[in-house]
Amino acid sequence: MRDITLDKGKIFRHFKGDYYLMMDLVKHSETQEILVLYKALYGDCGLFVRPYQMFIEEVPSEKENPTGQKYRFECVEVQSVK
Repeated sequence: MRDITLDKGKIFRHFKGDYYLMMDLVKHSETQEILVLYKALYGDCGLFVRPYQMFIEEVPSEKENPTGQKYRFECVEVQSVK
């Protein structure tokens, strides 16, 4: 199983192509489920949460996958613009 617990503050690409900043792991107050808090790096830069298991899963086979990546979200290296 993938472990992204050390990837706080890193950028991830969703398999459909957009980029997100993984801000933190949070816990649902009633179910204790671990969720990923992440921020869109486009548009209004909205905040989102998604169950940890869904964040790290492989792209479902029935989904169109324009990036060809294996996982729903994959950490990417962003080069400095300097």
